[in-house]
Amino acid sequence: MAVALQKTFILLLLIVIGLALRSKFKSKTELNGIKEMILSVALPSTVFVALMGVKIDSTLIIYPLITLAFNFFIYLSMPYILTLFKIETDSSIGRTLTMLMPSLAPGLSSFPFIHEFLGKESLAKAAMADVGNKFFALNFLYFVAMNMYLKNNKANEVKEEGKIKSLLLSLVKEPINIVMLLAIAFLSFGISFDDLPPVVSEIFNRTSALMTPMVLIYIGLAVQLKEGKIRLVSSILLFRAGITILFSVLIITVFQISSPTLVLLAVVVPLSSCSFWPFAHMSAIALKEENSHIPKEKRTFNIEFAVLVLAFSLPFSTILVMGILTAGTFFAHTETLLMTGLGLIAISFVPRYLGKAIVRVSKTQVEKIEA
Repeated sequence: MAVALQKTFILLLLIVIGLALRSKFKSKTELNGIKEMILSVALPSTVFVALMGVKIDSTLIIYPLITLAFNFFIYLSMPYILTLFKIETDSSIGRTLTMLMPSLAPGLSSFPFIHEFLGKESLAKAAMADVGNKFFALNFLYFVAMNMYLKNNKANEVKEEGKIKSLLLSLVKEPINIVMLLAIAFLSFGISFDDLPPVVSEIFNRTSALMTPMVLIYIGLAVQLKEGKIRLVSSILLFRAGITILFSVLIITVFQISSPTLVLLAVVVPLSSCSFWPFAHMSAIALKEENSHIPKEKRTFNIEFAVLVLAFSLPFSTILVMGILTAGTFFAHTETLLMTGLGLIAISFVPRYLGKAIVRVSKTQVEKIEA
């Protein structure tokens, strides 16, 4: 436990370094540059090194399928979740949450910690699991976004020829997917990481070493916790985390997973933050509506609210994942996970009711002053 705490302390210090450097990175372009380095260089290298150390097994297909099942579980649950928090399903905020909540961004919020705490083999399995999530976020959520746009604008047709093809191409062209396919091809022909030329293996090793520090410094630089609808966002994210853990318990029980490492992997991957891809779909539609001079209040999605969700989701998921992995095998038991999931669901109602209580107290004080 002492080693885990020391490792966590070091990781937290890297986030603090990012916070301290915020004044040096004032433009979004600079931050996007760091993010691109992580997603296009450091993360693909780490995944490649991890996958090259794994034996090819047909059972690996189960990982993306389970993640895809999770994506659809959250997506199909969203109408009930929105009703529970008194949010109209057919409102801009309701549609925005329906797009964001089912998606995952494990590259920034869980992969670095899986690599640090659970090892390369677990990271390789997590990378395979993310394939299902990417298919869901890139393709299925695009169709969902277009359907919401058509319904909201009462349009008969929207000319988006070639969009599906471009989305599929973007899926294939992503660096992380390229190296995954490359690693699987090498392993299929019996080529291991040690068989690669020393120059190639050394490049992958060195760029892989950049991932964890770069991700944590980026979190410190990028996190923006704005006021406004923060209580609603925190409530929804807490509830999402709670039912996510209950979903993980179901998977652990159905597949009779007993290995503590696999149990923790099944828990932390679905706890990843919301993905940027649904935001990209929503932004494209928002631009179309802006060009069509559609008033803000009548637009399909609330882009400002989406930014707030993404900004709060990353640190929230990071803290959850780090906390679970730091605790060692404490969360590797279904009883503990059940209590944690139900506890998070119960806590999720606190911010909303706290806000209402504050409003009531304020109104009472104003009435007393006026009297």
